[in-house]
Amino acid sequence: MRMSRIGTGAVAVVVLVFIAVVLGWFVLAYNSIVSGQKTVDAAWADVEAQLQRRLDLIPNLVETVKGYAVHEKETLIAVTKARAKMKQMLKGKDVSPKELMQAKVALDGDVSKLFALMERYPELKASQNFLALQDQLEGTENRIAVARQRYNYAVRQYNRSLVVFPNIILAKALGFRPREFFEAEKKADKPREVKF
Repeated sequence: MRMSRIGTGAVAVVVLVFIAVVLGWFVLAYNSIVSGQKTVDAAWADVEAQLQRRLDLIPNLVETVKGYAVHEKETLIAVTKARAKMKQMLKGKDVSPKELMQAKVALDGDVSKLFALMERYPELKASQNFLALQDQLEGTENRIAVARQRYNYAVRQYNRSLVVFPNIILAKALGFRPREFFEAEKKADKPREVKF
């Protein structure tokens, strides 16, 4: 009789240890997935912040060019419209990286036309305001590239955490979904044509 109590107690201890291990794994896996999700969100916020910084520089650039290139109205209007569209997208919460990349590519094309105007106006080339804004815009482009790399790294880590065993069980059960990468458009490997 005493032996059966010891055997029952041992089974109970084993069951409790098993439950503790499963609960411990659940907590660690859940925290890991949520932490990855928050890292992705923070990295996305960095991308948006750099895109916003770029958008804030563009009106100054347009105003500087406006003084020299009064009859280049179409280019200035196109840049302003593309900037407004992207700014509206940044205010939205459900904008995908793909949609934002498409808006960025459109804005890049219009900004490149703006820089092409510099060749037509030598006095614009010499303007300290224009050169300073151009430098700031180039610096911001580098910041955007770094922010995109960090975002994509965070997405890669997060997405990987969703598919490794045993996290995949928890991820599917709780409805965690992979995130989209912020990828360049398929046409990005070709130089953009600037036409007036």
